[in-house]
Amino acid sequence: MKKWLLIVTALGLAACSDKEVADVSLGLFTTKDIKIQTFNDPKIPGVTCHISHVEANLDFADPSDMSIACRQTGEITAAMLQGIDLSKNGEVIFSTSKSVLFKHLKIRRILDSSSQTLLYLSYSTKESTGSYKHSLTSVPLWGTAAWQDKTPAKTP
Repeated sequence: MKKWLLIVTALGLAACSDKEVADVSLGLFTTKDIKIQTFNDPKIPGVTCHISHVEANLDFADPSDMSIACRQTGEITAAMLQGIDLSKNGEVIFSTSKSVLFKHLKIRRILDSSSQTLLYLSYSTKESTGSYKHSLTSVPLWGTAAWQDKTPAKTP
């Protein structure tokens, strides 16, 4: 049973280092580090996100705190937006395990069509110290090929 638990823990920790760009130690006498990962939105490759989260190497569960920042780093077109989930819930575009007890860090993309902005919500799937930890960032479509001018045309 212990071997199985160690294997599952190792696999979960390995999954957290997909595209790691930084690893910041929280001190000499701790086994916790801040990991920073990067990824491109799979359906909108012109958006790059960076996620920071704490990894506790010798614990069965990592802390739930995280932060996210997403920016336009390439072209965003109207055709790309047609391929995404336009519901109020949006869609999960990233997920990684944060414990052996079913806690995950997830990132969900949501389109705010009224402001023509892509929202990226990172959140923990388990309650921690009385709340669900989450973070939000946005990428405006202004200045991209996906922007739709909604101002009424002037009549002479």
